[in-house]
Amino acid sequence: MVTAMLRDLHIEPSFPAAPITNAFAMELLVFLLLIIFFLVVRWRLAVEKPPALQHIAEMLEDYMGEQGSQIIGHDYKVHLSYIMALGYFILLANLLGLVPGLESPTARPVVPLGLAATTFIYYHFYGIRLHKHHYIKQFIGPVLLISPLMFFIEVISHLARILSLTVRLYANMFAGDLVTLAFFSLVPVLVPVLFLFLHLGVAIIQTYIFMMLTMVYLGNALSEEH
Repeated sequence: MVTAMLRDLHIEPSFPAAPITNAFAMELLVFLLLIIFFLVVRWRLAVEKPPALQHIAEMLEDYMGEQGSQIIGHDYKVHLSYIMALGYFILLANLLGLVPGLESPTARPVVPLGLAATTFIYYHFYGIRLHKHHYIKQFIGPVLLISPLMFFIEVISHLARILSLTVRLYANMFAGDLVTLAFFSLVPVLVPVLFLFLHLGVAIIQTYIFMMLTMVYLGNALSEEH
């Protein structure tokens, strides 16, 4: 189907049998599942008798809202939609590896890199939008004499955030998939179930860490000097 669509656009795929990677296919699947989830929650919204999905969505948003108010500050609501969408996407992408025949797209380095780069652009954009040209002050430090050195160090540290977010998520999910696959091939009964629960725990923890670090970076970019 993808090959036919590309040819209709006069794009000849290099590998017609596999025009897109497994990671990209899994990302599309995550996207479609999330759209369905959001639509179901939206269509079934109720005040008197809220359904289970609404309860789950409200609890998650309330909890992350509390974290956001403490870490980001009073403007956290502006950014809560991005943080929640990011969290839902990462969580579902992490959990996809538990389904036989599917794989976690976050176990491929390009997907965490894309998420990290998007977060990097996001918090810098809102930092510049809020502080304008004053945003550069955090890069040069208070002493003008050593400002070139400070600027270089700050730029490297901010770029290291992309590497940190990428490697942390990718390495943990790749290792989780690898361990689960190894034990399924060695002992296909009972024992791998324990590693499936371990994979579930790692998936949730890594989602939480990514969201919290995103809020920390946002809080630093938006913070006001008093």
